[in-house]
Amino acid sequence: MQRRRRFTQTVSLEERLAEEAKRLREAARSLPPGPLREDTLRKARQAEIGSHMSQWLRSPGLQPPD
Repeated sequence: MQRRRRFTQTVSLEERLAEEAKRLREAARSLPPGPLREDTLRKARQAEIGSHMSQWLRSPGLQPPD
């Protein structure tokens, strides 16, 4: 049976998602208006939302539902 390769992330998920969003926004700037540009911007927004959600879920003020 093969063992899975595991490695420790050196950068947090929030930072990786924020960096991906930044990279996608920069890529979208160089694209002409159209479906490809809109898809790239949509992916950037999704990465930003994921980053914010992860930060929110890790926040110390988050309380479990009653």
